[in-house]
Amino acid sequence: MISELKKNIEQKMQKSVEALKTDLAKVRTGRAHTGLLDHVMVEYYGSMVPVNQVANITLIDARTIGVQTWEKPMLGKVERAIRDSDLGLNPANMGELLRVPMPALTEDRRRDLTKVVRHEGETAKVAIRNLRRDANQQLKDAVKDKAISEDDERRGEEEVQKLTDRYVAEIDKLLAQKEQELMQI
Repeated sequence: MISELKKNIEQKMQKSVEALKTDLAKVRTGRAHTGLLDHVMVEYYGSMVPVNQVANITLIDARTIGVQTWEKPMLGKVERAIRDSDLGLNPANMGELLRVPMPALTEDRRRDLTKVVRHEGETAKVAIRNLRRDANQQLKDAVKDKAISEDDERRGEEEVQKLTDRYVAEIDKLLAQKEQELMQI
């Protein structure tokens, strides 16, 4: 029972870390990367789909993303979707290709983005701690139902704590990398 609980909790903690990685990828740094446009939605024959399902997204250079739609009429819609997104990007239409230059970040904007990154990290840590609390509660309930002994409960709590520490350390590492990336000029 304890190994099953541990495996279940570990999967959920891993999903929390993956969600943090996804959220951190959305935070714009001065450099261009194709994943930046993943959450931008565009209307395609009556339904909303991500840009990467109607266009080929490439890096032209370190500060420019190229977007080439598979259907010519979609170019204007994709341009509008990128412009209207919360990313603050201004694409330039080059006929068959959209050039999306990444504006340089100011020092104040970098500090603001660092605060956003820290907040995302803290949210992920809270999710990990909530998973730890839930696991410990399940162990307590199992002892109460006499499914496991108190020694097994203590061992289970120690294992869950080790998992928690490992994933919190991984979150700290991701945050440090992202902050360093943000403050780089």
